[in-house]
Amino acid sequence: MTKSDFLVIGSGIAGLSFALKAADYGSVVIITKKTDSESSTNYAQGGIACALGDDDSKEHHIADTLSAGDGLCREDVVTAVVNEGPDMIRQLVEWGCRFTKKENGGFSLGREGGHSRNRIIHTDDLTGREIEGALLERVMEHPNITGLENHIAVDLLTEHNLGVITKPRAVSCFGAYALDEATGKVETYMSGTTILATGGVGQVYLHTTNPGIATGDGIAMAFRAGAKVGNLEFMQFHPTSFLLPDGTSFLISEAVRGYGGVLVSRSGQRLMENHPMKDLAPRDIVARTIDHYLKSSGEDRVYLDVTGFDSDATKKRFPHIYETCLKYNIDITKDPIPVVPSAHYMCGGVVTDLNGRTTISNLYAAGEVALTGLHGANRLASNSLLEAVVMAERAAKMVAEKRQLTSELPDIPDWNERGTFNPEEWVIISHDRNNIRNLMWDLVGIVRSDFRLRRAMNRIELIREEVGKYYRRTKLSHGLIELRNMAICAWLIVKSARHRKESRGLHYNTDYPERDDAVWRHDTFIQNEEILA
Repeated sequence: MTKSDFLVIGSGIAGLSFALKAADYGSVVIITKKTDSESSTNYAQGGIACALGDDDSKEHHIADTLSAGDGLCREDVVTAVVNEGPDMIRQLVEWGCRFTKKENGGFSLGREGGHSRNRIIHTDDLTGREIEGALLERVMEHPNITGLENHIAVDLLTEHNLGVITKPRAVSCFGAYALDEATGKVETYMSGTTILATGGVGQVYLHTTNPGIATGDGIAMAFRAGAKVGNLEFMQFHPTSFLLPDGTSFLISEAVRGYGGVLVSRSGQRLMENHPMKDLAPRDIVARTIDHYLKSSGEDRVYLDVTGFDSDATKKRFPHIYETCLKYNIDITKDPIPVVPSAHYMCGGVVTDLNGRTTISNLYAAGEVALTGLHGANRLASNSLLEAVVMAERAAKMVAEKRQLTSELPDIPDWNERGTFNPEEWVIISHDRNNIRNLMWDLVGIVRSDFRLRRAMNRIELIREEVGKYYRRTKLSHGLIELRNMAICAWLIVKSARHRKESRGLHYNTDYPERDDAVWRHDTFIQNEEILA
């Protein structure tokens, strides 16, 4: 058993920035299921949205965020995140983040879809990697922080582990069980405060820009523990990803369209001409436009064209994209980039307040795993990293004032694996994983219908039941833990999507093609398998 004042599950921008703040008040343990640099943050190309330009204002940024959120943003959260953003940018610079500057020393500000002004702070096209590296360097230097790689969280510790039945409002978190992959043993990590910073759930879809770790672990663990989750019908599909030969997707940043790139068909027809913002329309609109074109034309891709710009300027602005595409014989200065939409960002998650507190005592959440109310029904590009640092800061301030002492923690029993056996065939796990990803892509994707959602629910119910039985009798492995979480998250997404009888933001149902504010202008909450709103 390991005890700490703070337990951080995940090592992206939210988890690392919280750890650096919380370490001023006590001991911090970070557990991450891969290497400490493997996170969605590391994959983020575009940047951080912040109103710093001479022609920009916080009011403009707030208005753009509310517009993209399609009626479901919490205005108090939007206002707080936007207003506190500049201080967080200064903090990141102090921590060593080197953002791209102009010749006059000011930040180079890019433009992305849905933004009315240039406000994307970036480091070329590898902003996430720059932030991740700077934060990791500071974390590794801090004497109060212990980082544990290749430790995958299994379940949160609550009164349930003591054999005590409590009402949802009375549940408390005391830490987590985690599998140490080096030893194959499940260890107990007790903590006065636990924060989920586990990222998203893109891996439940066949095509995704997310890293392999994005299997919804935090959402699934919190839901099993009795936390309220919400708005899981709103999965954002990034309009432009380069589909690699191995079936994975490489993100082509929204900044490419902000730079002036246009979406065209194979014949060169421009696809976004009918929208007022053209190629800089919000992601949900662009993704649906591409999806409609692909299904109506029979084509399997569209193209993002930046060939009309100075080649040296393009290479300088997008060095990582240029080099990656060149490996596959695509020179973006001469050739249009073949792209398709891919699952990218979950706008729903574990419900929190404005200080990161979930509905479980002593359990916080920040980053993509959390539903704060900032994104509403559709995330405005590059608001995610901003939200992560602001909410991590707010959570750290809150726990400094209100936290459970380790001396008050109960005696949680060690993990018990009696009655389990070693799995003989990996194919059982890989088969169900592939089934989930395929059915979610085919039936619960960019465009949905009642028929597709019913079919998806019938299938995911069977998979979830099968995985649950297999889990209970089998010795734990990394793959099995992820599969269990993916099955639960897929089920939650489908259940949420079936409940919402309208089209709004990222949820488009052909049986209810219009937005219905009179009935559906509210969040979708699920707790203990029941729809609450």
